[in-house]
Amino acid sequence: MAKGIIELDASFISTGNAVGKKEFEGPLGQLFDTHDTDDRFGKNTWEKAESEMQRIAFNMALKKADLGFEDIGAIFAGDLLNQCAGSSYGLLGCMIPYFGIYGACSTSGEGIMLASILTTHKIFDRCAAVTSSHNCSAERQYRTPIEYGGQRTPTSQWTVTGSGAFIIGDTDAGKVKIKAGLPGRVIDKGINDANNMGAAMAPAICDSFCRFFSESGERPEDYDLILTGDLGHEGSSILRKLMHIEGYKFEENYTDCGILIFDKSTQDTHSGGSGCGCSASVLSAYVLPQMEKGRFKKTLFVASGAMMSPDSIKQGESIPAVGHLLSFEA
Repeated sequence: MAKGIIELDASFISTGNAVGKKEFEGPLGQLFDTHDTDDRFGKNTWEKAESEMQRIAFNMALKKADLGFEDIGAIFAGDLLNQCAGSSYGLLGCMIPYFGIYGACSTSGEGIMLASILTTHKIFDRCAAVTSSHNCSAERQYRTPIEYGGQRTPTSQWTVTGSGAFIIGDTDAGKVKIKAGLPGRVIDKGINDANNMGAAMAPAICDSFCRFFSESGERPEDYDLILTGDLGHEGSSILRKLMHIEGYKFEENYTDCGILIFDKSTQDTHSGGSGCGCSASVLSAYVLPQMEKGRFKKTLFVASGAMMSPDSIKQGESIPAVGHLLSFEA
């Protein structure tokens, strides 16, 4: 059997993020680089607002590292909109070689992994990974426009209005190193409820964790933080049970980006956050800075994505999912 783990030798040079009003009002609000009070970011459509978030986040990351467009060899970007339009419009004018990627909510992990592979093998000195989601543009595409006022189920998650950007270079360029990656496999357990993404994605994340632990010989307790994105409360509970069946116990060192970004008791987000911008903004604003400060030495991160489309849902298809794994060390 071919090995799944890819050894990487890269680091985070800088990150940037931008979020909406609800995210700013959550537990991590004061940690984000910037936010908007009406989620429009000065634009007249939700889709244009999402593109603007990507532009802001990417430029913020460049500014922190004192870099320009000409210093980036390639950029990997994606979002939830059809044909990843949020990314292609948002990054217009950068004149950087562009790879459009789609991993649904796993796009941050996919982009970081691909960027790290290219910098590890010296194809480029620096690469960028950028992603975003917007609650209103996602609802319009996948469910019903927010004006419709549709009822949300208890297992449903709130698509995060946010964007995260990461600039990645060689291992000496940043304090947090990207040590390994394991590309996820597409897993489909027959879940066809579009309002329960956590249940659909948990088996794919379980598969990635089990493959990594089996191949590396490591255990969950070897990490200060085990992080998923974005299972929310429902999916995280399912994942714990699945991992226990496989012989692995997730203790206090496990949490999920969809749980961290919202306060369940005060914000009406049901099972928590989701969307490309959820794990990207949490990773950028909270996890990586905490690693730089020494709170977490080793972090194992799996970004999950539900790989359905608006048409597949309408046709009653089940929801395949993927989970891309990355190992970070401070």
